[in-house]
Amino acid sequence: MFNSSRPVTWPHLSSALEPDPKVEARIDGLLERMSLEQKVGQMIQPEIKHVTPQDIRDYHLGAVLNGGGSVPNDDRYAPAADWVALADSFWQASMDESEGRLPIPIMWGTDAVHGVGNLVGATLFPHNIALGAANNPGLIRQIGAATAREIVATGLDWDFSPTVAVARDDRWGRTYESWSEDPDLVRAYAGEMVRGLQGEGGLQSEGGGECLDDRHVIATAKHFIGDGGTVNGIDRGDNVDSEAQLRNIHGAGYFSAIEAGVQAVMASFNSWHGEPLHGHYHLLTEVLKEQMGFDGLVVGDWNGHGFIPGAEVLNCPQAVNAGLDIFMVPHPDWKTLFHNTVEQAREGVIAQSRIDDAVRRILRVKLRAGLFERGAPSTRALAGDSSVPGAPEHRAIARQAVRESLVLLKNRNQCLPLNPRQRILLAGDGADNISKQVGGWSITWQGTGTSMDDFPGATTLRAGIEAVVSEAGGEVIVSPEGECDREVDVAVVIFGEDPYAEMQGDVQNVQYKPRDTRDWELLKKLRARGLPVVSLFITGRPLWVNRELNASDAFMVIWQPGTEGAGVADVMFTDADGEIRYPVQGKLSFSWPKRPDQAPLNMGEPGYDPLFHCGYGLSYGESGNLPDNLSEEGLQLKEADDVWELFKMRPLDAWQIDVEGGKNDKFTMSGNRVSASTITVSAVDREVQEDARQVIWNGEGYGSVALATRDRQVLTDYWHNGGALVVDLKVDRAPTEPVIWQLGCGPSAISAVDVTGELRALAGQGWQTLVVPLDRFPDVGSDFGLVLPPEEFFTRVLEPFSLATDGELDLTFSGVRIEKQAGG
Repeated sequence: MFNSSRPVTWPHLSSALEPDPKVEARIDGLLERMSLEQKVGQMIQPEIKHVTPQDIRDYHLGAVLNGGGSVPNDDRYAPAADWVALADSFWQASMDESEGRLPIPIMWGTDAVHGVGNLVGATLFPHNIALGAANNPGLIRQIGAATAREIVATGLDWDFSPTVAVARDDRWGRTYESWSEDPDLVRAYAGEMVRGLQGEGGLQSEGGGECLDDRHVIATAKHFIGDGGTVNGIDRGDNVDSEAQLRNIHGAGYFSAIEAGVQAVMASFNSWHGEPLHGHYHLLTEVLKEQMGFDGLVVGDWNGHGFIPGAEVLNCPQAVNAGLDIFMVPHPDWKTLFHNTVEQAREGVIAQSRIDDAVRRILRVKLRAGLFERGAPSTRALAGDSSVPGAPEHRAIARQAVRESLVLLKNRNQCLPLNPRQRILLAGDGADNISKQVGGWSITWQGTGTSMDDFPGATTLRAGIEAVVSEAGGEVIVSPEGECDREVDVAVVIFGEDPYAEMQGDVQNVQYKPRDTRDWELLKKLRARGLPVVSLFITGRPLWVNRELNASDAFMVIWQPGTEGAGVADVMFTDADGEIRYPVQGKLSFSWPKRPDQAPLNMGEPGYDPLFHCGYGLSYGESGNLPDNLSEEGLQLKEADDVWELFKMRPLDAWQIDVEGGKNDKFTMSGNRVSASTITVSAVDREVQEDARQVIWNGEGYGSVALATRDRQVLTDYWHNGGALVVDLKVDRAPTEPVIWQLGCGPSAISAVDVTGELRALAGQGWQTLVVPLDRFPDVGSDFGLVLPPEEFFTRVLEPFSLATDGELDLTFSGVRIEKQAGG
């Protein structure tokens, strides 16, 4: 635990929502009527997958949430009306007065971090890192207001946003959720986003303004505190800053958010000097509530209280005693936490005064939000209105945000803006890739496995470019690989990071794709043809791209622009007469690295030497002084790692999860659940959110699950070095029929090993590790009479991990890898 000999004083803040004696009197009356069970119920927030309306009645629940990719009726394409219907059922249960129940309206919270990311058809704005580059606080308020209206259309009333982290190490997988490394910009933005989400002026419930009226939602400043400053940028890691640094850097966004009247603060997963924030009394109570004067509620984050030493997800009085008011507990057995907390309050482990304080804060927020008077979600303004998500006026705001966020790093010979009357070669894997374009927190938690079907009304980067060029009489030739036999005037290449979200987006260094040089090779190939090359770089963080910069005539960072990709074309093209339509005006809100190992990198720190400083960005007409001979020496990587991770919290690199049922029905897992006729795979929690996959065979015929790729992988080095396939798994139901581990290089070339005995022996033993040596797999025969020896087979593997059975089986895996010297 961190101790300081010199106490640090935090500012006492004045909220836009001042204490109201009438509200406090109503709370006093409610508390007097509430039983202990009713009070504790207000402090429990389960996930919608694990709660029913009857649970809300029986346990007096005060809130529910839906996680990333979690939707009503497990229907990915559920319209706003379905969300409202489910919200109605929860609200009606919470207001049931039968059998002596006290009606207290429930709240439903959701992660709308760049628009309503779980709702098909919603407007998705550029991620925060892009908005930071726009440097427009007024635009942030407009985005917040538009997001609030789209949330309201679903019947929900609470947004787990804004993220006010000050990211200080770009290796962090949530860097794109941060507006800037500069705390001053974060402070300027946080209050504006709160005003946009919650509304301004006095409380509407008191007749004083639009604040928290039926077109706005409860906002949440997160994650308190220091999540952007962990050692090595490790998500959920340890922040070792001094308390003064914690205040001056990471506190900035909370200061303006609280002054703007934010009603909720979310505790962070990270620790401060080894002490998890969910159990940090000094920071949650003494600093946030007492010194800073925050009188709203403090909510946890996705079972985060379970990381407190000595605590468990379902048994955690420490968090309540530290100052947590609501347990976010998306655990199937959340009722155990309810019962344990009730018992701990009865026994004095948790003081009654602490329970009352937590519930007072929850009721205060609900009263300020007018939830007691507002009625069922379906009776509220905009509820179920399908014209609100993706409304033209919202998309216009998002398109403006895209235009203002673009940062021009290089513009040799004033290559940009382009005249649209030219013949343009459009290349790169990002040109027509909506998943790259919108990034994480977009329909699925990690943003992977999506298609245009998930984003009706969206405009891809390709479509935006084609529209401008076609209207001007030019021509666009599309070839992701850059192949084109015709003469063209210029090549535009769109490439960059694939989508990711928290935890799974952490990287070891800031080199762009250290093991994959295909984008660089494409740029060099096009430039060798004598073409001017324009690079449009999709990214959620600054990355070392010296090679790509050298191979480009113009290089523009377009971040993850969201659904309104046409905003990029607005800026990069002139009109048909060569006049600039929109200026390029974005400025980096993060420092850009000169070396691939240059992290952390923040302005004002000793040895600060970036390639581009925070605040850099060319305007049209400026040339800058960037040479074409930047160092291209990247990190020296081994040819083959001793351990090759295939699945670690999610499928890594080129891998995906495929399932096949007994009716030859085949599907790729693109969200948090996939089912075929005889098999179901679900994302579940082992240690952290959705870091494992549970596979259930129903016994009604053949079913298989596989980690698969479309690109053949070479395992020869592992086979020669005593390699083995290693999986961390838990068998909850033993197999009733033989189980085969298949290793294949195509549907007609499979090598198989029977692992029935191993799985039966592991049943009921909890988490274990199963090792299958590669030399255990026999020569591979095919349907065409071809026999592949191991030397050839292991050069073309498409499915290194595939389990198949005709019987019943229930197992969960959390890690799949190939290890050298593990085959013994």
